[in-house]
Amino acid sequence: MSTASPDEKGEARPRRLLVLAICCMSLLIVSLDVTALNVALPSLQRDLNASVSGLQWTLDAYTLVLASFLMLSGSTADRVGRRRVFQTGLVLFTAGSMLCALAPGLGWLIAFRALQAIGGSMLNPVAMSIITNTFPEPRERARAIGVWGGVVGISMAAGPLLGGALVTWAGWRWIFWLNIPIGLAALLLTALFVPESRAPRPRRLDPVGQLLVMATLGSLTFGIIEGGASGASGPGSGAAWTSPLILACFGASACSLAALVLWERRRAEPLLELRFFRSVPFSGATVTAVTSFGALAGFLFLSTLHLQNDRGLSAFEAGLHLLPMAAMTAVFAPLSGHIVAVRGARVPLLLAGVFMTASGVLLAGFRAEDSGTLLVVSYVLFGIGFGLVNAPITNAAVSGMPRSRAGLAASIASTSRQVGSALGVAVIGVAAAAGADAAGWWIITGCGAAVGVLGWVTTSSWARATADRVASCLPDRDPPLSPADK
Repeated sequence: MSTASPDEKGEARPRRLLVLAICCMSLLIVSLDVTALNVALPSLQRDLNASVSGLQWTLDAYTLVLASFLMLSGSTADRVGRRRVFQTGLVLFTAGSMLCALAPGLGWLIAFRALQAIGGSMLNPVAMSIITNTFPEPRERARAIGVWGGVVGISMAAGPLLGGALVTWAGWRWIFWLNIPIGLAALLLTALFVPESRAPRPRRLDPVGQLLVMATLGSLTFGIIEGGASGASGPGSGAAWTSPLILACFGASACSLAALVLWERRRAEPLLELRFFRSVPFSGATVTAVTSFGALAGFLFLSTLHLQNDRGLSAFEAGLHLLPMAAMTAVFAPLSGHIVAVRGARVPLLLAGVFMTASGVLLAGFRAEDSGTLLVVSYVLFGIGFGLVNAPITNAAVSGMPRSRAGLAASIASTSRQVGSALGVAVIGVAAAAGADAAGWWIITGCGAAVGVLGWVTTSSWARATADRVASCLPDRDPPLSPADK
């Protein structure tokens, strides 16, 4: 029981909300960067003379590096201090944004996007760990996560419009300049108001595990993008999928994954905590993150190219067309957090699956792209579905875990999101390069259906029992909360 007085509790709540707002600023700049850049792809393609695979690498260089370093950043933050790592991430992300704005060519832009991603890997999972430690009470934490998810929706609503306006009237480089004042403001506020925290018992670093994660993700994505680019380059080139280079990439990815599992099972303090995956809700949240964010990345990629290249719209007009989807995400993300706090994760996950699947069916089976009304309806449905899915993912990832493992658990969930984004752009981008948009929309439909099925399975009483067993067997249980923590 807390010994804090009502006055102390009253003073603590505004400070907790301020910490939540600062953490949300980091999510805002990362999400704005991604959504705004999607709208800028056709302009960037013309300016830098880039191919479709070049556009894919502009997006995936960021998401791949981000996914590769998220778990390292999360465990490092638990070890050396979450505020310290968070501040370092803000510095790197802001500096990387400035370099992207100054990039003289596509190769330089891809390299600077990778630097951005190293900084970004220190922001979102670490911020979620800070939120988890700031809001230890489950219902309060679920509402905070709902606000966090709402920021994704805000960025999706503002990103296409803001990005489209900047591209139309100032150029695509201004998308990166925009990050700098927000990053500097977040850096100052973090130094003033975010308390330092770390795990009670520091975990050891795992450089071998880190290298194996990078090898697994990098070789898989390279094989998909380059195999698709070569296969779509002309008649008779479909054999690229069976070329020695592409097969070697897929083989290297499979071998790296197998080596990663074997290595991590032998370590007392692994980078990737395999015991987490014995929890069905946690494993389900991981797969749901991959499928839902893969669907989102593919959705934005196909929509942007269709609206600007096929319909001939400007970047700003394309942003206006995406507004219904983004606005629905902004509305339903915080609502999802409230539902999770009151009713649990099953309802929002099932509804998310239904709405995302319905959107995909309209686009794939009814060619909604050819009809203005159906296109808007499909965008609204997808926005509702994606808005509902984010809060249950994050809540399932951190609920029931010791607070000393919050950074690691949150970073695994964030890694799953970025893996999904990278694979979504890679796989669906292959369909776009081959001129088979309908196949891309059917893939998105399948992702939506998977979200619904996983939502049903992972919220059963059997699944919750597996989560309780995992939580009880983790060795480094948290010490009792101090009155200040309570």
